[in-house]
Amino acid sequence: MKHTEKELIAIKEEVSQMWRLVLSQLEKAKQSYLNNDIDQAREVVSREKRVNSFELKIDSDCENYIALYNPVAIDLRLVLSLIKISSTLERIGDFADGIAWHVVEESCSGFTEEIKEELKVESMFDTVIEMLSDSYVALDSENTKLSGKILAKDERVDDIYHKSIYTLAEYIRNNPSQTECGLQTMLVIRKIERIGDHCSNIVEEIVFYIDAKVLKHSKQ
Repeated sequence: MKHTEKELIAIKEEVSQMWRLVLSQLEKAKQSYLNNDIDQAREVVSREKRVNSFELKIDSDCENYIALYNPVAIDLRLVLSLIKISSTLERIGDFADGIAWHVVEESCSGFTEEIKEELKVESMFDTVIEMLSDSYVALDSENTKLSGKILAKDERVDDIYHKSIYTLAEYIRNNPSQTECGLQTMLVIRKIERIGDHCSNIVEEIVFYIDAKVLKHSKQ
């Protein structure tokens, strides 16, 4: 195996480790939010720095690889994609951290389980976690056949998000004392929706790397 190949494998493994960490962060953020588990939320917050460190290390390693080896074709596409993917994973980690802070600050601990169920918050969480997990499999197996399935899940997340706006508005009208809590909940739901968008961006980068196709801004 060439030295350049070993370097690429090492960078890809770093991205995989970061991916697993962010996936764990997202799963813990979900559990802490749905169960109002402050201890688990604090664990998510405490591990946020590790996510940031991964991004800085991967950025540095990719820049060094480009400077030292001047890659072309598929190797260049891989390095460029890994830079963007690590940046996107860091943003997802930020959203997980933001959701955890909602629990730590106990701004909405009195919100009823019924309204959470009506808003389908758990379903949104489960869908974006599936998207992030499936994207990991797509990169690891270098198989873009999953891309359509993953992007379709983002549409499901968007649909739940748009319906939740009307559900929350109605709830606030009927329960004006819960206005602040309703707005805080809207922020959480918005964060989950943005995670879905970022997962779609990761899929686009995987397709670019493997198939040399640009899906960004495409209607297809």
